[in-house]
Amino acid sequence: MVLGKRCSAEALGTFWLAFGGCGSAVLAAAFAELGIGFAGVALAFGLTVLTMAYAIGHISGCHLNPAVSLGLWAGKRFPARELGPYIVSQVIGGVLGAGALYLIASGKAGFDLAGGFASNGYGEHSPGGYSMLSTIVAEVVLTFMFLIIILGSTDARAPQGFAPIAIGLGLTLIHLIGIPVTNLSVNPARSTGPAIFVGGWATAQLWLFWVFPILGALGARLAYACLWGQGDTTEG
Repeated sequence: MVLGKRCSAEALGTFWLAFGGCGSAVLAAAFAELGIGFAGVALAFGLTVLTMAYAIGHISGCHLNPAVSLGLWAGKRFPARELGPYIVSQVIGGVLGAGALYLIASGKAGFDLAGGFASNGYGEHSPGGYSMLSTIVAEVVLTFMFLIIILGSTDARAPQGFAPIAIGLGLTLIHLIGIPVTNLSVNPARSTGPAIFVGGWATAQLWLFWVFPILGALGARLAYACLWGQGDTTEG
């Protein structure tokens, strides 16, 4: 399929991830008695990836994440010439998803971007008040494990047809661990969307949520290849 169509699928999928995942945090987690809490937000992020994996996995591979695209490129599962268009499409999708969420959320009396708008942060902007070092370790380790799940479940040697389930549940699990620390990124495109609307501290700290998820992804690719071989993919 032509690159433009695959990039449009990546943009749509990342839109859904940012809108659905961050939307669950902004719109559905705050109700005192009926709110979904951290567990519900974590599940929402997992469900966005699970549903998109089945919807567009056969079109674009359903990366939805610059760190994933770079990890797959490092493992020779994705061509270098398509990295730029994929990453740009993912960032556009993330920004559009955050924009649609802003249009909805700002329609409620008392809405204030000072609440964070599901942006990622450390220090005083960490949900649990975690330090920059804690944030760095969390983003590297959790992105590393997310890529191991992706690489393993899409390996030609793995049972076929189950990769979307493993990846969606994996993303749910790492959100359960990481939301209290950073609101969890492991995805620079997801981080960029809300940060653009919040500005200030969110854009000032955004660099961390690009650099360390990418490092975690590249580390996972190296570890996977060294321990278990290249593992050609059969899943997009």
